[in-house]
Amino acid sequence: MDEMLYLAMTGAKQTEFAQAINSNNLANVSTTGFKADLHSFSSVPIEGPGVETRINAVVESYGTDLSGGPVNHTGRDLDIAVQGEGFIAVQTADGAEAYTRAGDLRIEPGGLLSTGAGHLVMGDGGPVAVPPNQNLLIGGDGTITVQSLDQGPESLSIVDRIKLVNPDKALLQKGADGLLYMPEGEVALADGDVKIMSGALEQSNVNVAKTLVNMIELARQYEMQVNVIKTTQENADAAAQLMRLG
Repeated sequence: MDEMLYLAMTGAKQTEFAQAINSNNLANVSTTGFKADLHSFSSVPIEGPGVETRINAVVESYGTDLSGGPVNHTGRDLDIAVQGEGFIAVQTADGAEAYTRAGDLRIEPGGLLSTGAGHLVMGDGGPVAVPPNQNLLIGGDGTITVQSLDQGPESLSIVDRIKLVNPDKALLQKGADGLLYMPEGEVALADGDVKIMSGALEQSNVNVAKTLVNMIELARQYEMQVNVIKTTQENADAAAQLMRLG
């Protein structure tokens, strides 16, 4: 009875973990540039004394789906979408460099360029600072050009260039903040081959239909594990009753 109860309890716990990953993906269906987390069930033998055939189903996270999401054309000058492979370099609150596909940019009150989540966008020499202007253009290579206040089109000047990178995807690790990081604090080099599109945003790559189907399947799995726990309790009660009759 104890073995049966333990296996069912472990299965229910691991299913809850899978439900958390799946629910987080579903909650970020409308999050710009979000990349879905992946998970799978694997069979892990239980070590120690007991029957060697006892095996637990364990949920393991096996990375992030870094495939591109659909592109939505917004027409907003500060919205950018990476075309093909590559990422936008940003600075986190602790000063580290991370990477994202979320191009919903905005200019902070101090003139610094940031993403919608508040992460500063990196340029050639650090965070990008945009001076007051009446017009701003972002080129396909990330170059930021502004038209000065009270000046004509001839006053266009290059401010900075957004750092675009294309590291090996196998090296990238997703953090709790949703950003992607190089291992051990490494920094990816700028890649001139990465191109962006202005006036567009890359949406989440979460497959809504698949995620909803997974939610139903996980709910059924959890219910099955709970039913096994109930059956174990009923069997234990019946055995105790037989012992009292004896």
